[in-house]
Amino acid sequence: MNTGPTTRVSAGSPRPPVPSDGGETTVELLGGLDIETTDDVEIPERLVDQVIGQDDARDVVLKAASQRRHVMMIGSPGTGKSMLAKAMSQLLPREELQDVLVYHNPDDGNEPTIRTVPAGQGRQVVEEHREQAKKRGHLRSMVMWVAVVAVLVYAFLFAGEPLLGILAALVVFYVFRSSAGNQRANVPKLLIDNAHRDTAPFEDATGAHAGALLGDVRHDPYQSGGLATPSHDRVEAGAIHKASGGVLFVDEINTLGVRSQQKLMTAIQEGEFAITGQSEQSSGAMVRTDPVPTDFVMMAAGNVDAMENMHPALRSRIKGYGYEVYMDDTIADTPDVRRKYARFVAQEVARDGRLPPFDAEAVAEVVLEARRRAGRKGHLTLAFRNLGGLVRVAGDVARAEDAPVTTRDHVLRAKRRARSIEQQLADEFIERRRDYDLSLVDGGVVGRVNGLAVMGEDSGVVLPVMAEVTPAQGSGEVIATGMLQEVASEAVQNVSAVVKKHARVDLDEMDVHVQFLGAGEGGVDGDSASVTVAAAVVSALEGIPVDQSVAMTGSLSVRGDVLPVGGVTYKIEAAAKAGLKTVVVPAANERDVLVEAEYRDRIRVVPVSHIGEVLDVALVDDVEKGSLLDRLSTYAVGSGSDRDRNRRSGPTPAPQ
Repeated sequence: MNTGPTTRVSAGSPRPPVPSDGGETTVELLGGLDIETTDDVEIPERLVDQVIGQDDARDVVLKAASQRRHVMMIGSPGTGKSMLAKAMSQLLPREELQDVLVYHNPDDGNEPTIRTVPAGQGRQVVEEHREQAKKRGHLRSMVMWVAVVAVLVYAFLFAGEPLLGILAALVVFYVFRSSAGNQRANVPKLLIDNAHRDTAPFEDATGAHAGALLGDVRHDPYQSGGLATPSHDRVEAGAIHKASGGVLFVDEINTLGVRSQQKLMTAIQEGEFAITGQSEQSSGAMVRTDPVPTDFVMMAAGNVDAMENMHPALRSRIKGYGYEVYMDDTIADTPDVRRKYARFVAQEVARDGRLPPFDAEAVAEVVLEARRRAGRKGHLTLAFRNLGGLVRVAGDVARAEDAPVTTRDHVLRAKRRARSIEQQLADEFIERRRDYDLSLVDGGVVGRVNGLAVMGEDSGVVLPVMAEVTPAQGSGEVIATGMLQEVASEAVQNVSAVVKKHARVDLDEMDVHVQFLGAGEGGVDGDSASVTVAAAVVSALEGIPVDQSVAMTGSLSVRGDVLPVGGVTYKIEAAAKAGLKTVVVPAANERDVLVEAEYRDRIRVVPVSHIGEVLDVALVDDVEKGSLLDRLSTYAVGSGSDRDRNRRSGPTPAPQ
């Protein structure tokens, strides 16, 4: 089994290092692979051998292909689900394929009959019937013209009734022509043609409507006067029929209608499915063929939420007669895997066919970007669709300059050009805040903290939080505004437990107002603003200013522990873009920080484990600050052992 290109040891001096966290050389970033360009990288012929990272899924596909089992793949978009489905079609044997013909039924025209023949013979059968029909048509035409001439001769020469003869000739002509339509019914229609397939069929039915998925019968507006089209000529095969003997791939399977899912389950169970008109308003609704073979391997795919809206019986059918597999989002960063990423770049260049090859430094930069997008130290992202987009943009940049190879500089420029919509919106958001003086990056302000949030999956933004404490008219409460979603609202409530523990005033007599500035129409979701809210509220209660050059992110437990969150790298870069100097992050996320080189000298990252450490960094030096930190340190000592145990067990998933 070919798992990647062969490692070659460089005989000369090592290549110059590409900037990275560890200062690795280019060869080290490529896992010891010494190449000039991606032209030197060997690409496996089989599609299944080109799959990178999804070892479990790949093994499942190999087993499923040998046993003709169904597979459901669940995971994030762009992680290789469709590639594995296509690989399955290459693994299935071709010799079982058949051509499908649909014939007119002389007993009932609305019930066409179905016949299967070995692949490649369908066209021969149709040609034979067409030749026979053509011969019968020529004979019929000769008889018709002889009859017409005979009627006219008799009328003109013997009966002396020329007008009557012309009318009689027209009737004879009409009778012959109207009955000629029956000749079309004698020629079968080649419904499914597998003559020129080198591999088993692969049909992508993602988002297909009922007719495209299950087959349909076209409407015939001319159903009388000899102009009608025979019903068997109007039959159209669906994806489930075209995929017979191969693979039917349905991504986002939960978007299929309930009726379509039920019929799909029937096709899987029975191995055949009759074709009928899908619209009740069409004449095709009266037509129903004999069952057509649907002996396909089902490859269903979707995100995690796909299982919620999937028909239980359909999922049970796939699970009972196949496999379910979860697609990984990241993979451990090892030399062997890095060599496969070099192969990935070579595969993308070869697949596109128009891009100049990438040199070694450009490939190394793609590996660094895969590291960064993973969001986890020691891992690489498996979201190859988005990473492939970067490869194509970099190649386009090089191609526009007529460059013979794509260089690292082209990749860096492509990263700026290939920003996501969320990143472009975030950058514009930052610029507009500067225009209207909504962003504060220096000085001290009581009750105002620069929080950090994530837009989409790869874009950070500065989200200031302001807090104010006022006397309550009744019992005190926490009032938060900014279109908070459920998780964020609960996080604000949890903060009150920490604040009450250390406040010198009775919060039951006070109202705490929390405002998220510029939250936008989508509001605020997740609990990563917990430490921000806590710092703002404490600052407002104690009257201690917050350093506006500091930004922060992190979830907060009711005991004051700072818990890990997602998107830390993007948040830090957003703070650097906004002109902030320091970012406070959870200590558990310290290993996940992979900031771009251009931002490393512009920002200081401070890992923290407790709210006391957050306030020590964020609050401006003041007499009251020392008293507050003393109270917090007493409480922090009691929970230190718990934090140590949590830290040893590793970070836990947290909402962004």
